[in-house]
Amino acid sequence: MNFTGKCYCGELTYKAEGEPVMKGQCHCRECQYISGGGPNYFLIMPTAGFEYTKGEPSQFTRSDIENPRTRDFCKTCGTHITTRLPGGKMIVVKVGTMDDPSEYGGPKVAIFTCDMPDFHTIAEGIPTFDKRPS
Repeated sequence: MNFTGKCYCGELTYKAEGEPVMKGQCHCRECQYISGGGPNYFLIMPTAGFEYTKGEPSQFTRSDIENPRTRDFCKTCGTHITTRLPGGKMIVVKVGTMDDPSEYGGPKVAIFTCDMPDFHTIAEGIPTFDKRPS
């Protein structure tokens, strides 16, 4: 899979290549904050295949939790681009930042449904998990 993307204002652009290890939608409380209340559509891929082609992201890492993730976002418009997982080998790319989101193809799994409010929806036939699948 090869694709490009950017933030809302275009100050931060990227290219990505590699096979996703997961395509999903996350309903955890953290993703609800970041998405504005809905599920967060994402794909997880090797970090080695991801690079910024314009601009430098700002980053945020919580200091009050164990194994925090680092979120990359545009310092101008605030668009959340990626989440960097502990260990540095995998990166979570936010589908809404893709230049052509149809390349995503849809989620294959729904995770953290334990935090899902009644108004979130999951397409029929998609496997669901209370937390993260093992």
